[in-house]
Amino acid sequence: MNVLKQQTANDSLKRELVWVVLIGIGCLILGSLLLSAALNFNSALQWLIQAGLIWAFICYQSHRRLHLNRPNLEAPLYKELGWGNRVTLLRAWLIAATAGFLLKPWPEGPLLSWLPGMIYFFGAVLDRVDGYVARRTGHSSLIGTELDTVSDAIGLAVASILAVSYGQTHWSFLFMGLAYYAYHGGILWRKYRDLPVYPLPPSIHRRVWAGFQMGYLVVALWPLFYPPLTLIGGFAFMLPALIGFLVDWLIVSGRIDRKDERVDRRFRKIAGFSQEIFQPALRILIVILLVISIVQSGFPPMANSEFPWFSSIATAGFVLTAFMILFGIAGRYFTLLLVGLLGWYYIGNTMHAVDYVLFCCVVWSLLLGSGRFSLWQEDDRWLNRYDGA
Repeated sequence: MNVLKQQTANDSLKRELVWVVLIGIGCLILGSLLLSAALNFNSALQWLIQAGLIWAFICYQSHRRLHLNRPNLEAPLYKELGWGNRVTLLRAWLIAATAGFLLKPWPEGPLLSWLPGMIYFFGAVLDRVDGYVARRTGHSSLIGTELDTVSDAIGLAVASILAVSYGQTHWSFLFMGLAYYAYHGGILWRKYRDLPVYPLPPSIHRRVWAGFQMGYLVVALWPLFYPPLTLIGGFAFMLPALIGFLVDWLIVSGRIDRKDERVDRRFRKIAGFSQEIFQPALRILIVILLVISIVQSGFPPMANSEFPWFSSIATAGFVLTAFMILFGIAGRYFTLLLVGLLGWYYIGNTMHAVDYVLFCCVVWSLLLGSGRFSLWQEDDRWLNRYDGA
């Protein structure tokens, strides 16, 4: 009887996935028709083929994981994909649509130039939504976790290639987009060679950093900020994440034994040093460098802006963010605000050596958090929690 129920559930899932695939194809065709009116037939056809190939790959990955549409391996299959997985597939479709712009120059025009970045932006927003929906509807599943990871990896790779091809970031950022595939390819190679693959301990940084990588790429794909700001931003966002991938690989390949007490003690010391010394020192350094940068450029700080009144707002913003970052009051919120203010600031002011260091420090404080001696860190708890849990 249970076997019959499981087969019925499996058939129902396959039928639903077929409908999702067909709707996705129909939307891609409609999108290509709209693009043909704005661009030309050949460009629209190329977009359709490229987006269709990525959508086909995502659908294949979904089909081969349908047996995981359950909360755990011992539980019975859900009869429906659930709204969480549907949102994940919508996000994957948006990534496929973004991939349609690969191998072509940045679209020209006041609206078209925003299109690749805006499509990817909506996909990035849904990355925070799908897990929330799954948990709130009581439909968390193994397939949802895996499809979320697959979508993240494809999205980062696609957006990284686009940002590099548009000249918005350095070619080395491709290492960030391809790191996931290199990491999992290495694991498959070890399994093929019958080499052990060691478990990876949980980390609160991986999910948060992946979200910030997507946020950086969204901005890099908008015709709003340009090099050298986007170049240094790419380096600042990429470096900690690549170090994280390298450490993870050393752990799963057995070169670092996380179960060893001495190794675990070293990791705790590094984490303690970061929390107690490095992150608080970073806050102080940000304020010092910000003062030096503004003094070096002169007052008012936004004199070359098209909106003279914005100089006063920028000055107030710099004072507010410097104060909040220094005392660790919602440090991550205000480092993010400072990233935006500095972006506008560098539109009208030349970046000097101190500005490169300043921007990297602000990004690293955003990624790591404000550390000890902070007065209010609710932003850290919000970023690290799973919405809807």
